[in-house]
Amino acid sequence: MLARAWDSDLAYSFRHSPVALIAALVALILVLAAVFAPLIAPHDPMDVASLSLMDSFKPPIGMPDADWSNLLGTDNQGRDVLSAIMYGMRISLMVGLLSVLFAIVVGVAAGLLAGYAGGLIDSVLMRIADVQLTFPSLLTALLVDGVITAALPRTMREALQIYVIIFAIGISFWPNFARTVRGSTLVERNKDYVMAARVIGVPSWRIMVSHVLPNVTGPVMVIGTLNLGLAVIAEATLSFLGVGLPPTQPSLGTLIRFGDDFLFSGQWWVSVFPGVTLVLMVLAINLLGDWLRDALNPRLR
Repeated sequence: MLARAWDSDLAYSFRHSPVALIAALVALILVLAAVFAPLIAPHDPMDVASLSLMDSFKPPIGMPDADWSNLLGTDNQGRDVLSAIMYGMRISLMVGLLSVLFAIVVGVAAGLLAGYAGGLIDSVLMRIADVQLTFPSLLTALLVDGVITAALPRTMREALQIYVIIFAIGISFWPNFARTVRGSTLVERNKDYVMAARVIGVPSWRIMVSHVLPNVTGPVMVIGTLNLGLAVIAEATLSFLGVGLPPTQPSLGTLIRFGDDFLFSGQWWVSVFPGVTLVLMVLAINLLGDWLRDALNPRLR
């Protein structure tokens, strides 16, 4: 099975694409650094007891008075910037991945139902998607986050904030998947294999799940990869604006917001290094998404 996958057209395209290989390598390094942060991080930025204000604003390696125990320097609380970035990537990637998975589940289900059923169901679902698409996804996420946060009791807001932000970002992306899947479903539902399944009495839900869904997953994979980068940026933007994750769960956006206060006072590394990490992460994801889109396009083979 592995040999067959290695010899597939997709694997061949990946092996012969330098951009995809470099992007995959960068993404793999960042993901591994995030996943294994508790094991490889030089310090534990979440351990408040280990922080000391005497260690605040240590410069990164290459500057005078740098300390090798803090390769990228420290912030205003004495927190190691490199360790904070590793832990921040865990939260940013988790929020981005879960929000995209949520958007895929909602969008694919709505697109399948609208495309296969047609009629009133199709009109209602697509008009809802059209209305939401008139608003920027970030504005939708801000609105949803603000409404849900205001409705929650104060004692529960911080504990549930990460789930709120996942829901807010996910619900702002579902129309992209829904419209794509609906278009593919409209094509697939009139093909011979679907008509044959109807003739022999296969239930509609089974036709959608077992026959139509596997044939519309290609575009979903591409959109999901591209939207993962957008979801990470959306989370970073919300956290930078102060409406995302709480300071006790610092993501890359939160770290950039903390460092922004000291950007022009000489402690540039507190904000620049998390920002560079965010750029590398999103760029690698987007390049992989572009490669996947081209690899799955039969016209470019």
